[in-house]
Amino acid sequence: MSAASVATSTRRRWAGLVFISLAVATIIVDSTIVNVAIPSIIKDLGIDSTQVQWVQESYTLVFAALLLVFGTLADRFGRRRLLLIGVTIFTLASVLAALSQTGDLLIGSRVIQGIGGAMVLPTTLSIINATFRGRERGIAFAIWGSTIGGMVAVGPLLGGWLTTYFSWRWAFGINVPLGIIIVVGTLLFVAESRDTVDVRRIDIVGAVLSIVTSATLVFGLIEGRTYGWWLTNTRLTIGTWKWPFDLSPIPIAFAVTLVAGAAFVLWGRHRQRQGKTTLLAFSLFSIASFRNGNIAALIVSLGEFGIILSLPLWLQNVLGYTALQTGFVLLALAIGSFVASGFAGAFGNRVSPVTIVRVGLAAEIVGVAGLGLVISASASWLQIVPFLFVYGFGVGLATAQLTGVVLKDVPIEQSGQGSGTSSTARQIGSALGIAILGTVLFTSAGTALDARLHDRGLPSAERTQIVNAVVDSAGSAIPSLAKQSVGIGSDAKVAFSDATRYAAFSAAGFLVLGFLATLRLSGVSSRKEEEAGEAADRDSAESMPPADTATTVRDGRTS
Repeated sequence: MSAASVATSTRRRWAGLVFISLAVATIIVDSTIVNVAIPSIIKDLGIDSTQVQWVQESYTLVFAALLLVFGTLADRFGRRRLLLIGVTIFTLASVLAALSQTGDLLIGSRVIQGIGGAMVLPTTLSIINATFRGRERGIAFAIWGSTIGGMVAVGPLLGGWLTTYFSWRWAFGINVPLGIIIVVGTLLFVAESRDTVDVRRIDIVGAVLSIVTSATLVFGLIEGRTYGWWLTNTRLTIGTWKWPFDLSPIPIAFAVTLVAGAAFVLWGRHRQRQGKTTLLAFSLFSIASFRNGNIAALIVSLGEFGIILSLPLWLQNVLGYTALQTGFVLLALAIGSFVASGFAGAFGNRVSPVTIVRVGLAAEIVGVAGLGLVISASASWLQIVPFLFVYGFGVGLATAQLTGVVLKDVPIEQSGQGSGTSSTARQIGSALGIAILGTVLFTSAGTALDARLHDRGLPSAERTQIVNAVVDSAGSAIPSLAKQSVGIGSDAKVAFSDATRYAAFSAAGFLVLGFLATLRLSGVSSRKEEEAGEAADRDSAESMPPADTATTVRDGRTS
């Protein structure tokens, strides 16, 4: 192959990475852009705090439940093909979300968005793993990871601007032009690739069991405060049918989680012994870097993104910031993440990836714990921004490098399952983080406010009415309460601030556990990885294209 052809192939790979990263950016932005818009959605659609959690969770839960399925399908039917289908579904669902007139319709639209997003994320990882080699792969993973870290904060800024000057509906509508750009760019610059070795049937039973496990677990965590953690305090109603038992449906949901989870593992191992394909490649867990990396990723994600739910609510409802001002405050996260990408690039060849992960997690712990210390009803943005920057710096370091550590020893032919498992671990952690920290936030806010109103001497019925108004509105009722009564409004602001602090400290606790989990990760590159890098360097010297990217023909030219 001529030098000109090699240069063209290289340019196409990196141009393709731009659109792959844009696809990731779009689905990650969508998981954070809504947070800033939530107060406006509450006012417009009249949703309560449980629906607030479901607006986020319906997307994240479906996303997490289907990642393994689509990671496997991408390997079988074509990674680029599934990426294009996913972007299309995601874009069309965004139109439905933008046009929603009720909370239930919005939640339904978010479910469909989750399906499209679940096709996109593992496919982008798999494409990178199959397209790049050696040092280039590390750079590509760093760009991919930094995109995620940066978009976590750019989402709220973009959402704040759109909500303030246009409408919260444009927080979803912005996905339409982005989707079109991604589809065109992917068709032009991303080559198709697939697994040509293992083309057996998909594990449908495993897929159903994984979905049931994820759905019942998150349902129990979110709805526990509504229906009761053990005994029923509010009857679950579906149409005209009402839950008939004194025992709450929540412990039953958790029991189903345990049974379905155990059945998923047993079924998968049974199929593996028979030589059949499984949704999850259980053999990959014999790889220490993959096993320990996924455990760490799940725990870390519990703390990383759950706090993003509570901060916009607190900034707008307690401190009185607009959606745009909230976005500017959270921009410190993005700046920290982008600074981290430069830091990782400068020291990536001198320091092991695991060390960079640990430094990132340490920064995250300092940032989130610091937020817990400064959050109060009278806090200013000057107190908040430095800790958000430190937190974002940590996210930027940990996200990209942890992904590389998890997948470094995974065979190329299993890259779809490997990346799907890695992404699933993160998304399940994120879903659990939103569910757990959301429950901590709203439960703590209700308890703290009730105690303050009791000290003020308000009767039980009046206390309950005020507490329910604050909690059900996710804090949006606080400004109107402050206008009616300065004292009660002050109590509500302090209670919601305390609850946000508890959520921050809980997130920091999960991050500490994640840091401890990384102690089981080796900081030494495997011999296999070194040999792969050496082979890649030889290939580059011989002007050869990536070996496992399927050959495609466009306009009579081979790519």
